[in-house]
Amino acid sequence: MNHRVRPDLAAIAGYTPGEQPQSGDWIKLNTNENPYAPSPEVARAVSAVLGGRTLAKYPDPLATRFRERAAALHGVDPAWILCGNGSDDLLTILVRSFVGEGQWLRMAYPSYILYRTLAQLQGARCEEHHFRPDWSLDDGFAAGNTASGEPLCLAILANPNSPSGTCLPPDRVAELARRLPCPLVVDEAYGDFAATHCIDLVRHDDRVIVTRSLSKSYALAGIRFGYAVAQPQVVEQLVKMKDSYNCDALSIAAATAAIDDQSWLATNRAMLLATRDRLTVAMRALGWQVVDSEANFVWCTHPSGRHRPVYEALKARRILVRCMDYPGWGDGLRITVGTDAEIDTFLATLHAL
Repeated sequence: MNHRVRPDLAAIAGYTPGEQPQSGDWIKLNTNENPYAPSPEVARAVSAVLGGRTLAKYPDPLATRFRERAAALHGVDPAWILCGNGSDDLLTILVRSFVGEGQWLRMAYPSYILYRTLAQLQGARCEEHHFRPDWSLDDGFAAGNTASGEPLCLAILANPNSPSGTCLPPDRVAELARRLPCPLVVDEAYGDFAATHCIDLVRHDDRVIVTRSLSKSYALAGIRFGYAVAQPQVVEQLVKMKDSYNCDALSIAAATAAIDDQSWLATNRAMLLATRDRLTVAMRALGWQVVDSEANFVWCTHPSGRHRPVYEALKARRILVRCMDYPGWGDGLRITVGTDAEIDTFLATLHAL
């Protein structure tokens, strides 16, 4: 059937998610999921939906209850919030809204490779601007045109970045946004784990759009819910591009209950950051180079460069980490912060290897 799809689609490799074994007893430290159960309020909210007649009706197309809660949390009006089926849905909406066929998107590199895939699916082109060795960005990221002299339509910056876990401070992001000739999407999928965030920048610049996910910090990866913060006139246009009902009734109820329970978030965040710090210290003691992370994972490289064999040996022992190879940059292991017990088992296994 390949001859019936668009030739450019057939030529795309597509984005490959991390391994998701559906059976057996695995320690999963490869896809940055939260290792703990979500707030108990989530289960109660979902049960209430299942116990009524809600599922017989279409969901609220704008997820109004969630928008109200998120707006209150961030100190904006609900008109500044757009909800999506995970932040990936919002990234798709944003790329489709700002980048046309043959036009250009810019991303930092190495980073979330889905950005490149979304550009390809749009028939657009992607320019990758390399991080410095210390994971900072030079002013070239904010250049008005591409290296070939063509205009830029959208820039995307993961902050904290993946795979590094590093985070540019808001004043640096604001500086880049001022210099760019196009909108800047700040992907804060891991923002709840960082010391700073860029949502306040949205108030002062209508070209800054921040996306957030509930998958990581709120332990709702299985629900699929995210949101964007943008000025109302921007949200008004983005709504035209989204699916009519892109968030279902269960996900809206779960996400609203989760974001309402900020006490749970604070406790969970503190546990994960403590485990992250312990993991960082232990990996360095084993001879690994570890970047200081502001996310729920750490990026590790070893002087031997033998990352793939370590990944394979761990996998043979039913421990999954993410071995990632970036052409022109290099490879390494991205390790999700699990429970203390999971990290203890991982470290003991790695030490034995």
